[in-house]
Order: sequence, then structure tokens, then C-alpha cells
Amino acid sequence: MDATARTERRTAGRTRRILKDRLRTIAPFATLVFLVAFFGIASPSFLSFANLQNVLQQISITGIMAVGLTFVILCAEIDLSVAAIANVAGVVIAFFTVQDSSVNIANIPLSGGWAILLGFAASFLLGGVNAAATTMIGLPSFITTLAMLEIGAGICAVLVRGQIAYAVPPLIQTLGSGSIGPVPWIAVMAALVMLISHLVLRYTRFGRYVYMVGGNREAAEYSGVNVRWIVNSVLIISAVCSGFAGMLGVAHFGSAQQNEFDNYLLDSIAAVVVGGTSLFGGSGGIGETIIGLLVLGVLNNGLDHVSIDSFVKILIRGLILLAALIINIYAQRLRESGATA
Repeated sequence: MDATARTERRTAGRTRRILKDRLRTIAPFATLVFLVAFFGIASPSFLSFANLQNVLQQISITGIMAVGLTFVILCAEIDLSVAAIANVAGVVIAFFTVQDSSVNIANIPLSGGWAILLGFAASFLLGGVNAAATTMIGLPSFITTLAMLEIGAGICAVLVRGQIAYAVPPLIQTLGSGSIGPVPWIAVMAALVMLISHLVLRYTRFGRYVYMVGGNREAAEYSGVNVRWIVNSVLIISAVCSGFAGMLGVAHFGSAQQNEFDNYLLDSIAAVVVGGTSLFGGSGGIGETIIGLLVLGVLNNGLDHVSIDSFVKILIRGLILLAALIINIYAQRLRESGATA
């Protein structure tokens, strides 16, 4: 009996440890399964193939932004400028592309390839400013990227001046609004960005350093990791991902205008957090971000299929985000208590 009791206690202890370590990922996945089942029962059209295409399209832009944010949050930093940089890249690529009609904002029409390069260059430059202010000057990334949010809005305002551009390079037009068979190209691009980022984080030295910096920055420094270079890199990666999302988004929506992607800031942060990536860094990844994206995508799309007041939808989204934050904090405390036990 004593041996059996000891075995049961060891088994229960292992189960508790697994739950502590996996709470951040178990809870979002369980939430996703519940939402799919609930909306599938409430509205049969929810599970149709056409609606699946809608969900993929709806989360693709957010997904590309969230991938860049995953790198940043894994380093225990934050980037509040992702939506602003997406706005800048979208406006730049549209207003510097040869327009069908006279557009006075740019007045410097470029070929499609040069406009795309200019959009990426603008994203890289703004990300570099974030990185320099954070690592060289020593400003917290929260403050730096908050300032960049305003700078990006100002750049868009100067370029736009109340006008709207509709022409984008043919390549971006295809990737943003075209499809390959039944699958939208924008969803393919989002999946490709996620796959490459997952491979980088899991199977490269740079990815291991990202986790080290987020998990214990002092230990990473003592191990010889160039922490400043890692933080610089993730902020630039976040900016470039946001710029790419902005360019595809302009083609997807059919126009470029000021503040077009402002709502995507909270959605992209929510996708990372809801999925289970730790706000304290060092834990999580692209897989968790995908789960978070699906939770938000299914929730937003599913609420459109049931008769719920539009204001209540906003409340439900807020409650789910709050629950995810509470789980995130609680899981961190469980892990710390387990480490010190």
C-alpha cells in the first residue's frame, strides 16, 4: 500500500508540474476548441469552407504583425508602433506607385519594384530608430515605440493630406487580394512568414539567444550573448513584419489612407498574449501565437454569425483578453513557485 501511495503521489506531482508548465498553452487551445464547437452548433454556416477562407483572410494581416511582436515579447520588450509602421509602409507603397490619376501627395512616381523596396526601407528605418533609442540611449521600449506610434501617424498625415491612393504594384496587388486556387495569397504569405519565423526561433542560434535574453538577461550577458544586438534585431524584425503586413493590407482593402491599421495594434498584441507567450519573456513562440490568432479570428467571425449586439462583442473580446492576461500572470507565478520549491 505504501509503495502504491508513493507512486500515486509521484504521478500526481508530475501531473501538477506539467499543468504548471503548460497552463499558458492548454488554456488557449481549450478555448479555441470550445469556441469552434459553440459557433458550429449555433450557426451551421460557420463551419463551411467559404467561412474558413474568410477567417484565414481576416487573421492574415494581424498574423504577420503578431509574428514580429512575438520576437519582441519573447525578449521581454514591447512594440506599440506596429500599426503605425504598417500605416507608413502602406501609404508609402501606394503614394509612390504610379497612380491612375494625378496624385499630388507624392509627385514622385516610381516603378512597382522600387516602391516595394521603399516600403521595406521605411519599415526598416523606423524599426532601426526604435532599436537605437532603446539600446543605445536606454529608453524603455514602451516609451520608444509609443513615440514612434505618433511619429508614424505624423508621417502618414504629411504624405496623405486627406487624400486616398488606390494603385499599388502588381506583385503586392496579387499577394494582397489574389488567390492560388481556393486559398488567398495573403493567407499563404502569413503562413510562410510564420513558418520561417518558427524555424528561426526553434532551430537557429539567434532563436536560442532570443529565448535566453527574455528568460534571464543577465545570465545571457554572462554567457557572451550580445544582448543589445538581439534586442535591436527583434525590434527591426517587428517593424519589417509590420511594414509587410501594411503593404499587403493596402492591396487587400483596395486603398491606402491614414490610420488604416490602427485597430490592429491591440489585435496583434492580444494574439500573442492570448496564445500563451509570456509577457515576461523567454516562454512561448510562433505556435502559441497561431493559437491566439485562431482564438481571436474564430471569436470575431463567430460573433458575426450569431445575433449579438455589436457593443456586446467588444465587451466579450475585452473579457477574453483580460482572462488571457490573468492566466499569463498566474502561470508565471506558478512557474516561479515551482522553481523555488
